[in-house]
Parts: sequence; C-alpha cells; structure tokens
Amino acid sequence: MSGRIPAAIRTDFYRARRLAWWTIGWMASIILVTGLVMGSSQAMRTAWIEDMLSLIPAAVLLIATRYERRKPNRLFGYGYDRVHSLAFAVAASALLFFGAFLLFESVMTLARREHVTIPPVELFGDEIWMGWLMVAALIYSVVPPFILGRMKLPIARRLHDEVLHTDAMMQKADWMTGLAGAGGVIGVGFGLWWADAAAAAMISLSILHDGFTALRIAAAELVDGAPRKLGSSEMAEDAAALKEALERRYPGARVRMRESGRYIIAQVCGARPEEHLDIMQIWPGNPEDCWRLSLLSFVPPGEMEARRGP
Repeated sequence: MSGRIPAAIRTDFYRARRLAWWTIGWMASIILVTGLVMGSSQAMRTAWIEDMLSLIPAAVLLIATRYERRKPNRLFGYGYDRVHSLAFAVAASALLFFGAFLLFESVMTLARREHVTIPPVELFGDEIWMGWLMVAALIYSVVPPFILGRMKLPIARRLHDEVLHTDAMMQKADWMTGLAGAGGVIGVGFGLWWADAAAAAMISLSILHDGFTALRIAAAELVDGAPRKLGSSEMAEDAAALKEALERRYPGARVRMRESGRYIIAQVCGARPEEHLDIMQIWPGNPEDCWRLSLLSFVPPGEMEARRGP
C-alpha cells in the first residue's frame, strides 16, 4: 500500500489507461455520428445514450488509477487503493439507473403504440431513406467497441480490475446495441412499427443486467466482502487458494480476507507471525501474481481474547 504500482503489472496498468483514452476518443466520434442521424428513432436514441454511458467506466478508470498512484498520507494512512472500489460502484450505479430509465421509456412507447416515422432526406442532390444513414452510423458504432472490448478483457484479468472489466463488458453491450438498433431501424422500414421500440427495450435490458451485476460486486467490496471473481459474486480463485494455504499453515486460526481495489488484504486471527516470513512461501499458484496480497497481518491469541472482552 505504498502508492506505487507493482512492477509485475506496471505495463498492463499504463496500457489500461491508454485504452481508456482511446475509448473516450472513439466513443466521442460515435456519439457525434449517431447524434447527427438519430431522428425520432427510439432505438437510435437508446443506442446514443448507451454510447454516452460507455464513457463513464473509462472516465472513472482514469480518475481511479490517478488516485491509486498517490502515496499514503496523514489522512489516508492506507493509501488510495480503495478508490478503485468506489469508482466501480459509481460506474455500476450509473449503468443501473440509466438502464432502468431507458427500459421504462421503451415499454411506455410500446404501450402507447407510438409509430415511428423515418423520412427521406436529400444527400448530394439525391433523395434517400434516412434509415440507411442510421444503419450506416450503427454499423460504424459496432467496430471500435468490438476491437477495444477484446483488447481490454485479458488486461482486466491480469490486473484483477473490476472497472476495466466493466468497461470491456460495456463495449460488448455497445456493439450488440449497434446490431440490435440496426435491426430495429430496418424493421421500421418494412412497416413493423414496434421493431424500433422492441430493439430499444432489448438494449435497455442489456444495460440493466450489466449494471445490476456490477453493483452487487461493488457493494460486496465496499462492505469488506471477500475478494470476488471478475464479473461474478463468487469468491476469487486465488483468494480461496490463499485462504486454504493460510489455514493449513496456521491450524486453528481464523483467516479473514477483504478486497481493496485490485489487492487482497488478509488477517490471521489466533496465530503469531513467523520471523522472516516471505510472502512467496505463502502465496499459492503463480509467483508473478503474489503482488495481489498487499497486506498480511496477525492477531495473536491473547489479543483475540482481549478484543472479545469478558
């Protein structure tokens, strides 16, 4: 918790920041293009809003990683590792809120049986159906998220970075949104008035699902829950293996663990620390991942009794 990034993940750490800047740049261009041809299409509007939401994980990642590098001080003696958990909760809350709002709008549009009209427009002296411009914009919105999301996932796994993983999942939702939106617009062109709102509802459900899953994991981190797998509420495999290794090494002791950003903090209650204890002797699995164990503390048996009181 020195405020320094472990050497084992430094390259991936700065690569994640560069990808976040690339995401902001590409998504800004997609937002501009989609906004120019949006018209009155519900699917296009929902896709446009989701593209704007895609900026949130990338932005909070940049803010969180900036704070993560700060050294501990008088007011923050443990450093700023946990700002990552806070950033993750902010991103998850935004996804959940907007997903619910967009789903409500789509359902109400279907309930009111509102018929969307996509008129023709004049382009370079020729009159063409505006739906083709919408489809072209949506196809453009598929390519960058597809590439960026695939680049982010392996880095997120190596960094154990929930925010970057959420960002990658948002990129997946983005390119799926583009395809669903194109289908909705084409459906309107074939006279299916409900296709546009139905596509918007499908997109909203995807956003809502991602937001709900992410918020559950973020809440577990903020209330000192055990380290979780990326994108899951189950305990992380390396954390479970570490717990078993500590329980074997210190029989009768109780092992507690919590997650602080990308790091694991472990405490052995009811045992005394060994002299010249090397983390490498305890860490199970790949030695290159031992940076995950940020702090290991011990509470001797006498102190445990004193803490419990008479």
